[in-house]
Amino acid sequence: MNKSIKMILMLVGLVLVAYGVYTLVQPEVALDIGILKVEEQDNTNAYTTIAFGIVALAIGYLGGRKS
Repeated sequence: MNKSIKMILMLVGLVLVAYGVYTLVQPEVALDIGILKVEEQDNTNAYTTIAFGIVALAIGYLGGRKS
């Protein structure tokens, strides 16, 4: 595999994993009314983003290896 393609895949994988973890931790909607505090999260897109990032990292890492 070309060295520049490998580096691009690794970089994209890291960015996708970091963004997925950020969206997993950061609440989407927060409502604070006096004593009532409500936070809502939808983590389905975060899990998908993390999975794509891990796949891109694996392809970038394993694609450059020769058996």
